[in-house]
Amino acid sequence: MEIIIFIAVVIIFIFLNKDYHKQDFRHIQVNIKQTLKGDLADHEAGLLIALMAKVAKADGNVCELEAELLSNIFTDISLVFENDKAIREKLKNIYIREKESFSNTIEIAKKYHKLTKRDYQKRLRVMEYLLNLAFIDSEFSETEFMIIEDIAGAIDIKKEDLDSLIQKFQAYYSGKKNQAQMDLKKAYETLEINESVSNDELKKQYRKLVKQYHPDVITGQGADQNTIEKATEKLQNINEAYEIIKVSRGI
Repeated sequence: MEIIIFIAVVIIFIFLNKDYHKQDFRHIQVNIKQTLKGDLADHEAGLLIALMAKVAKADGNVCELEAELLSNIFTDISLVFENDKAIREKLKNIYIREKESFSNTIEIAKKYHKLTKRDYQKRLRVMEYLLNLAFIDSEFSETEFMIIEDIAGAIDIKKEDLDSLIQKFQAYYSGKKNQAQMDLKKAYETLEINESVSNDELKKQYRKLVKQYHPDVITGQGADQNTIEKATEKLQNINEAYEIIKVSRGI
């Protein structure tokens, strides 16, 4: 069962040390398969997925990034077992079932604690994983905190350790949010407009700058190679800035 927790820890490392892109996710290949004995819902893997379901739905919705992470973790955990496709489907069904109610959260957490009562570090790593799932949308709601606190108490995590983990994630995601705001401000500066412009004005300005700095236009004006290369770089920055602003506006 250590391999499953190892998978979770590696995913945490990926998310904490680089920006997330779908193509960057690395599946973990498992050479030795486990044979599932008993009900998957009572297995450490099933209980972990159940706890994930409680945290993922704590704020009422699952964002695209959470959904992508959950999909990949279903796959990676299932690879530990023989008949992995069937196991993945069962894990998904556990998630779907357990996200519908919070009433059995403590019961599930206590079951997990019973299986891992001699391994505090393992339980601590699971809390890191659950916190990463809670913070991944850059928000940590009061409901998410309550669910995390309930789980931590049920699996016997020390308050000082939980507080330390929360502070670590708050600092990390706060830094990412500040960086995103700085990037957005720079994007508006690159397009030579302010944040109050309408979407139509934004598009109009973008087209104007593309026409102004397009290498074909610059070449047609008889510019030298150095000027053409600078215009090409400028156009690339304009395109990147426009994409950042579009994402921020949802257009």
